[in-house]
Amino acid sequence: MKINSLSVSGPHLSAYVLQSFSKLCDPLSGPGPFSAFAAIIASAAAVFALAGSTAAEPIASERIEVIDGDTIRIDGRSPSHRLVGFNAPETFRAANAAEHELGLKAAERLRALVRAGHLDYTEVRCSCRPGTEGTPACNYGRRCGALRAGGEDVGTILIREGLAVPFICGRTGCPPTPNPWR
Repeated sequence: MKINSLSVSGPHLSAYVLQSFSKLCDPLSGPGPFSAFAAIIASAAAVFALAGSTAAEPIASERIEVIDGDTIRIDGRSPSHRLVGFNAPETFRAANAAEHELGLKAAERLRALVRAGHLDYTEVRCSCRPGTEGTPACNYGRRCGALRAGGEDVGTILIREGLAVPFICGRTGCPPTPNPWR
């Protein structure tokens, strides 16, 4: 693919798109003109991530505990589940007060979506090297999945509201994690 006269392909394309996008849409300044574009990117990421996944299953909101804006626990059991297609600001390891505050808002918004119900959860294969899924070398041992609320991916909602950014991984790895809040 040619982008601004540069030839970009393979894993470099995802990294280029994410880096370019994070420059265009700064969640610290709130939703901007690129929020719709972000929602489209997150939706495409969710569709890509769901390839090779299990079927979506309805899940009761009482079964879900929100850890932060992109991580949940189901039925109080470990490991937790990393929601795919987006990255939310950190709450426990935030680099600064602004990231921590936005991370708390993202987590609270996810809690509100969960409380509202009408949820479907799909467990998906994590984007890790073969043989590492379920180990600390892959997503800190977390499982991966997609959560929909009212028929819409929660990542798409958080991105549209300026509380997360797209984070699109490949089949066996991810580009650098986008952290525009740092």
